[in-house]
Amino acid sequence: MFEALLRGWKRRNLRDPQYEWLLNSYEGDEVVIFDTETTGLNTKTDAVLSIGAVKIRGDKILTSQSFEVFLKPGKEISAESIKIHHIRPCDLEQALEPLEGVRKFLEFIGNRPLVGYYLEFDMAMVNRLIKPWLGITLPNKQIEISGIYFDKKIALIPQGNIDLRFDTILRELNIPRMGQHNALNDAIMSAMIYIKLQHVHRI
Repeated sequence: MFEALLRGWKRRNLRDPQYEWLLNSYEGDEVVIFDTETTGLNTKTDAVLSIGAVKIRGDKILTSQSFEVFLKPGKEISAESIKIHHIRPCDLEQALEPLEGVRKFLEFIGNRPLVGYYLEFDMAMVNRLIKPWLGITLPNKQIEISGIYFDKKIALIPQGNIDLRFDTILRELNIPRMGQHNALNDAIMSAMIYIKLQHVHRI
């Protein structure tokens, strides 16, 4: 009931009726894994530099339908953040304006469920671009892979401290780390984690 009320509220606040399909219940069998690279970790002041995403259908990662976009940050990128995401100013010469990039992202994800690693952060960063434009935040169902991992791990060691670092989860699930750290590669690795977790009862 609460979800229906929330969708009704968002429908009333949606500023562009051509995006009303975002509020429809998803009836398909795909999810979208996505990740962002940003200028920092402050969801109120930092900017999105890139978004990478890939679709999953069943146990198949649809890499042929992957998505990657680079966005103009609107401010100088610090040397400290470049060390983390390796995105240099010269890499953003052909980057899109944030609104144009996020429009393309919405076209890619549709109203599919969204999956990610510490998804709350990525959602907050993307919603900061979407809400001033559409008047609402993304209504898509959200699935947190670190939460799925935790639930399966805690069943084996109920009183233990669970290490939820990305590299630890990859190692525990015997998933190789892809070479270059960027939003798309991180999304693909998250997709592999998500699929693997669907088939294990305990870790």
